[in-house]
Amino acid sequence: MSWQAPTEAEILQVVDGTWPAARYFECGPFTLRLGHGGGQRVSAASANKAASAAEIGEAERAMRALEQARLFMISGQDRALDAALEARGYYIKDPVTMFACPVERLAALDKKGLAASWVDAPLEVMKEIWAAGGIGEGRLGVMARAKGPKTTLLGRLKDTPVGAAYVAMHGDIAMLHALEVLPPYRRQGLGLAMTAAAATWAAQNGAKTFSLIAITANEAACGLYRHLGMQEAGHYHYRKKD
Repeated sequence: MSWQAPTEAEILQVVDGTWPAARYFECGPFTLRLGHGGGQRVSAASANKAASAAEIGEAERAMRALEQARLFMISGQDRALDAALEARGYYIKDPVTMFACPVERLAALDKKGLAASWVDAPLEVMKEIWAAGGIGEGRLGVMARAKGPKTTLLGRLKDTPVGAAYVAMHGDIAMLHALEVLPPYRRQGLGLAMTAAAATWAAQNGAKTFSLIAITANEAACGLYRHLGMQEAGHYHYRKKD
């Protein structure tokens, strides 16, 4: 059976499934998320249908009650909301590109050497690598909350632990998160090796699709994923009001 590329909506469901908020709340047409320091994606409100100005105001008050920033996640179907938030003084923050491909495409690149190894629970050295890249306790809590199959990866160069990543499953789609390589060891192929190792793990756990999300402005990362044969599955960005 040929591979079917996931839709933007399906990838967004995978993000929620593999990088879950601490709690979810319904507020009119919006889903609100309680992040507990896990980053923007687990702290942003998203729309389930068209919203009126009054309903946007209710969502704003609810986010304030949660002691969180007024932050909305805007996908391709949210053009009217995007315009309404701009009119209310919200600015665009961190446009994101979603990528996906058949899992076998990346798993075939796995050399199955010592560059990357799967670890059921993050080691202290992995936590240190993540912390150096700004991935702290809040995001570790997100990883711990995910309910489906998941693992973490330790990356090495010359027997030195210098990389860490997390991959999880939602249905038959795997998603890679929190890939971090210490700055002195970047551009030496470790990120690719860890991504391929994550795809191997995903294939062995029944994944048909391998996916990830990247900040659109990170041209090096997005260029690499396209070079690897991953295709764009959608986009989203945030609207924030300080």
